[in-house]
Amino acid sequence: MSPFDTPSGYWNTPAPELMQVLRSSKEGLSPEEAAARLTHFGANSLQESRRHALLPLFLERFKSPLLLILIIAAAVSVMLRDWVDAVMVLGIVMLSAVLGTIQEYRASDAVEKLRSRVALKSSVRRGGRVFEIPNSGVVPGDVVQLVAGSLVPADGIVLESRDCYASQSILTGETFPVMKGAGEVDQDAPVAERSNCLFMGTSVRSGTASMLVVETGRGTVFGQIADSISRTEPENEFERGLRHFGMLLLRIMILIVLSVLVVNLVLQRPAPDTLLFAVALAVGLSPELLPAILAVTLSKGALDMAEQGVIVRRLNSIENLGSMNVLCTDKTGTLTRGVVRLDHFLDAAGRKDPDILRFAALNAAYQSGMANPLDDAIVELAAESGFSSDGIRKLYEIPYDFVRKCLSVVVAVEGDRDAELVTKGALDAVLSRCSSLRLDSGVAALDEGRISEIRNRFAGWSSEGYRVLGVAMKRIALLGSYGVDDEREMTFLGFLLFFDPPEPEVSLTLAALKRLGVRTTIISGDNQFVVRHVAEAVGMPVVRVITGTELSRMRDEALWHLVSTEVVFAEVDPNQKERVILAFRKAGNVVGYLGDGINDVPALQAADVGISVENAVDVAREAADFVLLRHDLELVRKGIDEGRHTFANTLKYIFITTSANFGNMISLAAASLFLPFLPMLAKQVLLNNFLSDIPAMGIAADRVDREWETTPHRWDIVLVRNFMIGFGLVSTMFDMITFGVLWQLVGDSPTLFRTGWFVESLLTELFILFVIRTFRPFYRSVPGRFLTVSAGIVSVLTLLLPYSPVAEPMGFQPLPAGLLVIILLIVIVYIAVSEMTKRSLSGLFQPARARKS
Repeated sequence: MSPFDTPSGYWNTPAPELMQVLRSSKEGLSPEEAAARLTHFGANSLQESRRHALLPLFLERFKSPLLLILIIAAAVSVMLRDWVDAVMVLGIVMLSAVLGTIQEYRASDAVEKLRSRVALKSSVRRGGRVFEIPNSGVVPGDVVQLVAGSLVPADGIVLESRDCYASQSILTGETFPVMKGAGEVDQDAPVAERSNCLFMGTSVRSGTASMLVVETGRGTVFGQIADSISRTEPENEFERGLRHFGMLLLRIMILIVLSVLVVNLVLQRPAPDTLLFAVALAVGLSPELLPAILAVTLSKGALDMAEQGVIVRRLNSIENLGSMNVLCTDKTGTLTRGVVRLDHFLDAAGRKDPDILRFAALNAAYQSGMANPLDDAIVELAAESGFSSDGIRKLYEIPYDFVRKCLSVVVAVEGDRDAELVTKGALDAVLSRCSSLRLDSGVAALDEGRISEIRNRFAGWSSEGYRVLGVAMKRIALLGSYGVDDEREMTFLGFLLFFDPPEPEVSLTLAALKRLGVRTTIISGDNQFVVRHVAEAVGMPVVRVITGTELSRMRDEALWHLVSTEVVFAEVDPNQKERVILAFRKAGNVVGYLGDGINDVPALQAADVGISVENAVDVAREAADFVLLRHDLELVRKGIDEGRHTFANTLKYIFITTSANFGNMISLAAASLFLPFLPMLAKQVLLNNFLSDIPAMGIAADRVDREWETTPHRWDIVLVRNFMIGFGLVSTMFDMITFGVLWQLVGDSPTLFRTGWFVESLLTELFILFVIRTFRPFYRSVPGRFLTVSAGIVSVLTLLLPYSPVAEPMGFQPLPAGLLVIILLIVIVYIAVSEMTKRSLSGLFQPARARKS
């Protein structure tokens, strides 16, 4: 065994022995030793870094079927000893690959730097000090400290724990969290029974633990099965739209290419030229720079969103954010300030009682689960009131869970022969565990009359916006352990009243979201009275509040209908949050969910757009598509603006390239059937396509008309198809006019014919950019600078090309002045007719309102 090798069957090895084997200790590794192990084992990751090196990214371009087709075409030219064609085709291939590589490299590098700002980190003890390091830097022998909400970064054994429960359903399928503690288990114990181990990919639901890391990366249990687990995320609407778009192009491409190939061979045209021409048509119809355009557009969107305070974790979710028309959120910190204070501690009769604060402070101070603002508020006020826990020790904790909705601690005063079980939680949950209540006159039975009085007080305070918890206790014998069965026959002590005031500016943000076509609703675990109060305080229309109890009795079909009304949800558990999200989606909405707690994870995963915050628990940030750098609903609104801007520019490129390319390729295909020669050589088709794509690269930074950003829009493949055909046919009509003019004037010279057609075709493709990029009149919408400058340069280059030294190798010759003037007039008329066509199709070209792909 080398100094860095990890032992097998480590779960059966005593911790001191395992530490010795790993050459570690409870103080952790030294920083130098950790660095050496990181070099030896590599990053603690299941995949290579997303940040690409230039060479692999360049080689990746050649996996594109379009580029492979071109390479095959060049190979055919080489075999036929047509060296000029071969060089030209390969040159265009290399230029396309280099351009795409540079753009995608810059994009991926920029986005990876953004992602690193919200990368998951672990608290690792090294050299006796605790450091926060990225999970990728964890190595075997590290001692990691975990708290509720932590994602476990690697596999290892528990050294110490306090009421630690871990959710490991990703590995074992177990529904409920399992308790973890130090010790050894049998050598043959399966993963589900290794109670002394914590595993990568699982999460801590409650309690705390320290673990000794034994396996990292692909050596972990999760790493070994990762390839067999479908780690591909569900296809989102943006990706589904791209796939449908690709299938549409493929069908059209096959139809055109086969038709041209068969007819030209029947007409006994030269087979090599015909084959190359057919291949060029296929490539000419395809937006081969689309991957690079997408990478640039999405990465620019991610950078712009980062400037607004929104970090994008999954690029393709940007479009979904723009498409979102329903936003679900918990109220805390989003609709409210998120600064919770404990205003009152009252007995069952509603009178102030310092004893209730003391018991609540013991519960809050000694609970070892995830830190939360309610406990922080209790501890802060208790400290200000002079509370001290000196002489009181904690014996046990029964952690909070979302079924019981309460948490208990067992404490004992030094020297006492009994202990006290103190429970704090949702009022109904606490009352259900009580059989008596404490009054000034002593302890009395908790009968229906008194329960009714308690609930009336609760409803009154809740309707004023207070979040009300109950507190109960009982004397209990000193035992080694305690469980939920001990939470019975308790004495109800009183109430804790917390207040989190509504955010003053949030009503303005909600109104702005409504103007953007986004409906906001609440899905909260708080009681119905508080939820209604907050909703009304921020100006949210509420017709009905649905509680978790009502939800559990409701059929899915009824829920699908209900979510279309002005409804908010209260007193729901995590699984019910997920169910509500799925109901919104089933009703045809694109749904976003904003949450930051463990209980929000199912909803974040179910939503089309998962949004969390920088200080959220690890599992919530990992489940999210976007991370807000501060808990502010205004950031979501700004993110929606950027998402719509990004989607608009993506759709622009697709509209522009497909409509122009479709028209030109139809024209070429038709002309090839009637002319005695090919209307354009393959290398000329490819050069035309390449040059027209250069200005299109500027679409990523193009300005967007405000009308595009004011409504949700979604992929609509029918819209793309109709647009492509509509503008494509206009382009074909003018191409036919050009063919007629060229045939009459220079029909006896194939070279002049091809030169004239090349110039007209490329100029129309360049200038149609400015028409299609906006649904306003093109002269009333200012394009981006790069788009304008690059289109101008390529236009000048197009006019000069027939007179340049490369004209002869490319099959061009200088155009007579009169013919050039006629071509320019055709281009001007084409632009005018296209503008009129756009206006006649204005209903088609309006930004799509919630269209489905």
